[in-house]
Amino acid sequence: MRKLKIIEHISLDGVIQNSADDGDFPYSDWTAPYRTPAGLDAILAAQGESFNLLLGRRTYDLWSSYWPKAPSSPMADRLDAATKYIVTHRPESLEWGPFEGLGPDIALGIRRIKSQDGPDLILWGSSTLTSKLLEHGLADEVLLCVYPVLLGTGKRFFAEGTPPRSFELVSTKATPSGIILTTYKVAGPLKTG
Repeated sequence: MRKLKIIEHISLDGVIQNSADDGDFPYSDWTAPYRTPAGLDAILAAQGESFNLLLGRRTYDLWSSYWPKAPSSPMADRLDAATKYIVTHRPESLEWGPFEGLGPDIALGIRRIKSQDGPDLILWGSSTLTSKLLEHGLADEVLLCVYPVLLGTGKRFFAEGTPPRSFELVSTKATPSGIILTTYKVAGPLKTG
């Protein structure tokens, strides 16, 4: 059975939004000053050599306008080669492949994909999908790339109403620029006193 890992770039105050594409967001590309070769190597190692992508339609549209045209690199080559499983009502309009629409029942579609043989799945960039994955017990790991900034506004990683959950620490690593990469395993329902 495939694992599903959520990877997210996040500010100290939980903001994941990185552009004004879906609103009036004032801090475009706030992650850029902290990018380093060491950080890229850590992300590439976390993704692995081979993986498939689970993307919401907005993230797919943003990425499909950039990555297929990007110069060859380990990141671009791996993203281009990955099968993209897309949450969309318009699968006929998908072009950056290989791809597959998930269908109308997101949880059922993800369970089907996870039960098949193949590389692990990685979800990038969707607070809406993150909440659904946790609600239905579909996420196995969460890798947070925490940047040393406070943004104060923007789309948050966990949407209001995300079900409470417990996580277990798997690993943590600091990059020279101050990004902390922390991987958690989903442990189950929230444990209280």
